[in-house]
Amino acid sequence: MKYDVVIVGGGAAGSVLAGRLAEDPNKSILLLEAGTDYPDPNSLPDEIKYTETSFAESPDSEHNWALRGTITEEQGEIHVAQGKVIGGGSSINGAAMQRGLPEDFDSWAAMGNDEWSYDKVLPFFRKCERDLDIRDDFHGTEGPMPVRRKQAGEWPDIQKAFHAACLDEGYGTVEDTNGANPAGVGVWPTNNLDGWRMSAALTHLNPMRHCLNLTVRGSVFVRKVIINDLKAVGVEVESGGEIFNVEADRVVLSAGAIKSPHLLMLSGIGPKDQLEQYGIPVLKDLPGVGQNLMNHLSAQATFKVKDGLSLHGDSEAVHFGLHYTSDGSSEANDMLMRTTPMVDERAERNPGLRTKFLNDDVPAERVARISITLGLPDGSGYVNLASADPSVQPTFNYRYLQNPNDKRRVRQGIRKAAEFLESDAYKDVCDYRLHPTEEILNDDDALDLYIRQTVGTARHVSGTCKMGPDSDTMAVVDQYCNVKGVTGLSVVDASIKPKITRSGGSHATVLMMSERAVEFIAAG
Repeated sequence: MKYDVVIVGGGAAGSVLAGRLAEDPNKSILLLEAGTDYPDPNSLPDEIKYTETSFAESPDSEHNWALRGTITEEQGEIHVAQGKVIGGGSSINGAAMQRGLPEDFDSWAAMGNDEWSYDKVLPFFRKCERDLDIRDDFHGTEGPMPVRRKQAGEWPDIQKAFHAACLDEGYGTVEDTNGANPAGVGVWPTNNLDGWRMSAALTHLNPMRHCLNLTVRGSVFVRKVIINDLKAVGVEVESGGEIFNVEADRVVLSAGAIKSPHLLMLSGIGPKDQLEQYGIPVLKDLPGVGQNLMNHLSAQATFKVKDGLSLHGDSEAVHFGLHYTSDGSSEANDMLMRTTPMVDERAERNPGLRTKFLNDDVPAERVARISITLGLPDGSGYVNLASADPSVQPTFNYRYLQNPNDKRRVRQGIRKAAEFLESDAYKDVCDYRLHPTEEILNDDDALDLYIRQTVGTARHVSGTCKMGPDSDTMAVVDQYCNVKGVTGLSVVDASIKPKITRSGGSHATVLMMSERAVEFIAAG
């Protein structure tokens, strides 16, 4: 059978696209997911269903790709969780629904993508959400994705201290971090509903599964896009030990910012030198494929929590933080700060911190941290081929902290965190600071080394198939999500962001982007 649209990847983007495109009964849609499909919500494993567990992030879980990537030379390769299950990252993430800032999208427009200005994307943020707390022009109340915020009575003690410290330092309280100006300290919204992680598969895909024009197939591995005369005509897939082709009028890659560029390169679209190195016929030389890799790094100042205070797990604490502007920055709100316990922090997310700077003298259940996130990095990394064999994962390197301005801002942030820990606001919760030590804190080179040794990473991988005008030689897709020089082929996921959004998450932005792209895909 030939389909009108084949979507590769059943993550947040693919689930939204499949559900929305299926609203047209005259379009046949096939959604392919490499991981397991769970059409019945009651059959979801606990690690997918509940936000109180982060096991799905671990390399031992069948629900993520267990990729290996480099963040700094000091740490080498670390485990990087990317969802391999229906719902993708939205099925294993921390359930944050923090949008990008208005300035993020206006900067996309200024780069030649005027269809993505804040005025044009706001309706699609509203379309995708059902905000249970705020009713105004910035928020939707009838969309499929529930959004809520923890109230003050639900905050753990260390977060109450953090909030007080922010106010003491002169930062204001922001009631709506998804509004026009999120500067200040406040509660970040979440799509956790009664303990359930509300993935895009639950909210956008499941309500449309009854449609006869929508087919969803799990455990299907897409090997490459089939391209004839620079037109995508289908995909080569592997399922049940067999390899076969699926025909389509249009192919949409929604496999994420690691897998989408990988698939393009396996299909003969990408940097010519890489394709030739592995014997892949060059169908379209696009040097930007796999470049511009961006993510949010997280540096830590750790402290021992006073005896007698209970520490909730990270699922109870993650959605609370401070947007602030670093000293000397030309970009507003380029930094984020938050505080969380380490009681259930998985070692693979911060291996350097675990192995080099924490020990049994102070057990993890008595340790908390203030985290500094570089919301708008200047540096970027890359995704490269490692083989022409589709089963061999690509190599990738975030190249964290190689840009001088990035190093300066993170260093400044760690020192700010240390000042917070010494403030009156923390006197009832902080016994003493663990790391960095005073000696390290007072030496720029030593502090830079400590940060490189201990920095962690979020799952907000972006930018590797960036959108842009023809004048941008590194752009991979145009602003309508079409791959340049190849008809019938689109990319819709976080990889098409020209710059990462300066927020505490990527999920809400990907939902918006997918809602926005529906009309582009439907128009052909």
